Amino acid sequence: MSVSQSAAGRALAPRRHDEILRRLAAVGSVGITDLANFFHVSRETIRRDLKHLADRGQLDIVHGGATLFEATEPALNERSQENAAGKAAIGRTAAGLVEDGMVVFLDSGTTTLAVAHALDRRQSLTICTTSLSIALHMCRQPNVRVHMLGGEIDPAEEAAIGIDALEAISRFRVDVAFLGGGGLSPDGEVTDFTRNGAEQRSRMVATASKAYFVLDNSKFGRLTPLRIPRFELAAGVIVDVPPPSSTIEALERKGPKLIVGT
Repeated sequence: MSVSQSAAGRALAPRRHDEILRRLAAVGSVGITDLANFFHVSRETIRRDLKHLADRGQLDIVHGGATLFEATEPALNERSQENAAGKAAIGRTAAGLVEDGMVVFLDSGTTTLAVAHALDRRQSLTICTTSLSIALHMCRQPNVRVHMLGGEIDPAEEAAIGIDALEAISRFRVDVAFLGGGGLSPDGEVTDFTRNGAEQRSRMVATASKAYFVLDNSKFGRLTPLRIPRFELAAGVIVDVPPPSSTIEALERKGPKLIVGT
C-alpha cells in the first residue's frame, strides 16, 4: 500500500467507526462480513476497527462481530411466552423427525420444550434431557421413559449443567437430538452464551446419530461470545421463518441443512 493510500484509509477510519456505532445503536449487533462488504474493505480492517472501539469501551467483541448487549441470555421464565406460535411450528416439524421407539435427547430451553409438547402422541420413546421442565412434562406421558441427566442446576435455565451432565451424555445411544443455541450468526454459525452450553451441545452433536438445532427468529443475527465446536456435524437447523438468504447459504456451505417449521 502506498503512503497516500494508507493516509486515505486512516482518514476513512473515523467515518467507519461512526457508522459501526450507529448500526450498533440501531440493531444491537454487527457482523464482520456485512461491515466489510458495506465499506468495501477487508475483514482484517473491520477487525481492527472493532478492536479499536472495544479498547475504548464502546462495544463488546464476540464471535463474528460485535454487540452492545451483555453476553447473557434472559432467564427461562422470561423467554417462555415469546414467539409461542413460531416455537410450536418448530416443535411440530422436529416431532415429525421422530419415530416410535427412538431414544431422543432434548436440550434445555423454551424451543426444545415446544418439541417435547409436540411429542405427546409418540409411543415407546426414551427421552434424555437436562431440562427440569421437559423431564416433568415427558414423565407424565404414557409409554415414555425419561432419563434426567444429572449435574448442578442452573436456576436461570432450570436445567443441569457441568461435568456430571457432560459425563452422562456419553452413556446414552441417542437416535436424534434437538439442541438449542444462543444465536445464528450472519456467517451461518450457531453460537452460544456459555462454555457449559457450548460444550454440552458439542458433545451431543458428536454423540447422536442425527442432531438438529432448533432456533426461532429471535436468534437470527444474534452474536454471542462462544462457538459450538463441531456444530457443522448437525444434520440441520430448524427455524420458524427463513433467515436472510446470505445466512442460509453460509450455513449450508458449512454442512447443516436449513428446515423451516410448519
